[in-house]
This record gives sequence, structure tokens and C-alpha cells, in this order.
Amino acid sequence: MSSSLAIRSLQRASLKSTKCARALAFRKLHSTALRAEQYADASLETYDKVVNTKDRIVLVDFYAEWCGPCHQLSPILKDIATDTSVKSKSGLPIDVVKINTENQELIPLAQKFSIRALPTVIAFRDGEPIDQFVGALNAAGVKEFLQRL
Repeated sequence: MSSSLAIRSLQRASLKSTKCARALAFRKLHSTALRAEQYADASLETYDKVVNTKDRIVLVDFYAEWCGPCHQLSPILKDIATDTSVKSKSGLPIDVVKINTENQELIPLAQKFSIRALPTVIAFRDGEPIDQFVGALNAAGVKEFLQRL
């Protein structure tokens, strides 16, 4: 009788362990979503859709593959799009849209904003440009920029 009691006790412990593992797996699948998105090599359609989203700050990064400073800035912007501790002054979520200025479809967009140097990052809120910076900033510089938004 004591061995069957021990077996039942082990079965209960195993069942509790399985339920706990399932609960943890469920939580991982349903964790809090990233507060921001990054849209790499965005099309004109993606640009229009994201920039006109309400209640978000959208950083539009105009870049080119040959641009060294653009490659330095890119991982910083990617980190911003995934780091929940990075906040703008307004506290709104921050999305990043990357526009390749060498893409023929997107040249008119670069011309619309008079892009003359790369990288150029323009911040939008509710579809309207609100601020910008030109050139590669370090992470602290980008965070300082976000505090103005």
C-alpha cells in the first residue's frame, strides 16, 4: 500500500509539474507585445499606412545601402523599436519605418522631404512631421531626440 501511495504522490507531482509547464508555455505565447514595430525596406504603401497611424510616434529613417553612418544608426533604431524602457516625451509607442532612398518607387518620397544627406530621420505623429535629425547619432543622442517628441 505504501508503494502505491508513493506512486500516486509521484503522479500528482508530475501532473502539477506538467500543468505548471503548460501555464508557463501559455504565458510565453501570450506575453505582452512589443510596444513598437520596425518596418525594414518599407514600400510606399507601408509608409502611408504606418505614418498615418494615430497615437504613435513614427520614426522614418531615410537610408542607403552604401551609407556607412546609416549602418551605424540602424541597430540603434532597431533597439528602440524593441526596448520597452525607451520612451518619447509623450509616452506614445515608437515605430520605425526604413526607407531605402535607392528604391526607384521611393525617390519621390525622399524628394518630398528634401532629403539631401543620409541618414535622415523624420519623426511623425498622427501623419504630420514633428521633428527630425540628420546624420548618425549614438544611442544617447537618439534617446535625447525622443525626449523632444
